[in-house]
Amino acid sequence: MDAYKNQSFLKLTIRFGFMFLVVVTILKIVISTVKNGGISGMTDEYFGVNTWQQFVKIQLVISAIYGAFMAGYYKFIKK
Repeated sequence: MDAYKNQSFLKLTIRFGFMFLVVVTILKIVISTVKNGGISGMTDEYFGVNTWQQFVKIQLVISAIYGAFMAGYYKFIKK
């Protein structure tokens, strides 16, 4: 039996969402650092006075959607 079938949907959502959050956040920060010419450019783009809240909201919402989708797929669709 598949190990994902025996876990709760919420636990799977949190697991997939958290992994996605960490990986995508690191990738976005690294890409922004390279694209904007250093850490100061990245901090201006993502962690400025008016921009950090938007960055956090987008990351959390996208991670929650991804986590729910993947948990649904592994729990209910994949055989």
